[in-house]
Amino acid sequence: MSIQTIEDATVKAFPAKPAEVIAFTAKARRRIDPIVIAGKLASALVPPAIVIALMLVVWQIACSSPTASLPPPSQVWNEAYDLIAHPFFNNGPQDIGLAWRVLISLQRVAIGFGLAAVVGVALGALVGQSIWAMRGLDPVFQILRTVPPLAWLPLSLAAFRDSSPSAIFVIFITSIWPIIINTAVGVRNIPEDYRNVSRILRLNQFEFFVKIMVPAAAPYIFTGLRIGIGLSWLAIVAAEMLTGGVGIGFFIWDAWNSSRLPDIIVALAYIGVTGFCLDRLVAAVGAFVTRGTTAK
Repeated sequence: MSIQTIEDATVKAFPAKPAEVIAFTAKARRRIDPIVIAGKLASALVPPAIVIALMLVVWQIACSSPTASLPPPSQVWNEAYDLIAHPFFNNGPQDIGLAWRVLISLQRVAIGFGLAAVVGVALGALVGQSIWAMRGLDPVFQILRTVPPLAWLPLSLAAFRDSSPSAIFVIFITSIWPIIINTAVGVRNIPEDYRNVSRILRLNQFEFFVKIMVPAAAPYIFTGLRIGIGLSWLAIVAAEMLTGGVGIGFFIWDAWNSSRLPDIIVALAYIGVTGFCLDRLVAAVGAFVTRGTTAK
């Protein structure tokens, strides 16, 4: 039996409208078209690559003078090559690569931000759901959130008497406020129809929280989480400069004391890339959970 005979038999057995066949064929081509994929990658990668290249050229020209205070990119590459090419070396407790230092800082951020996410969502739901809780707690939140992160560090060191939990507390107290505020706004904006459905189904408070409140307020919650993760990363770097240890923040402070400016510049690049990845990670999780819905 020839291929044409099989195709004719298939068409007779499963007739389809021409428009449906065209739509199906176009959809299949869109899924596997490498040209489209390459175009999307190029549109996402080429513009920032061009901007970064221009910035490096301007930086090289501006700092090539012998009287320049900052090293040019060529000097950074020559003097900090080991930090760039070997991020995972480990020669002892205080002599480790920048990748390990970033991972140590990320561990603290994960603990502090995780606690802030749990407590922040719970308090935000309470403030958004109860008018009395909002009147009582919102002024306190608005006052505390204006305190700079490092202003909490002396109190946390006095309370915990250890640098690691003190840094985690600074992360927690810094990142919790946008989570609380955005969650409260999201809960207050839940449509009344959703609340009526919960009354009809006779859901208890826990079921209402899990099945209606959190899904409906998810776009707002993840907006707060994105802001919070950025503040967490800022706070840990600043806190580690003062508390010491082996994190990326202490590395920058130690490099400054040793006048190693190229090392500081490389560390700043690590911090920026890591912060960008954290933001993209939370945004991706939020887009998956909310199915692309954004807070209005």
